[in-house]
Amino acid sequence: MSKLFWTGVALLGLGSGPLVVIIALAALHLTKDPNPNPIGPGILAFLTFWPGVILTTVGWFKSRKKAERVHR
Repeated sequence: MSKLFWTGVALLGLGSGPLVVIIALAALHLTKDPNPNPIGPGILAFLTFWPGVILTTVGWFKSRKKAERVHR
């Protein structure tokens, strides 16, 4: 896979990961507040989700195109 793909995956994981962890902990009743309002992680996820998806998709298509050239 290309560097763009892995950059997108890292951006998705690091950007949306904290929010997903907070949601999972609240769902498992491991936090004091059953309905947390994580403003900071929510803004981070908002700003990094679509760029991460776009980079991952472009990197995947780039890798596929390169693999097709190699197999010809």
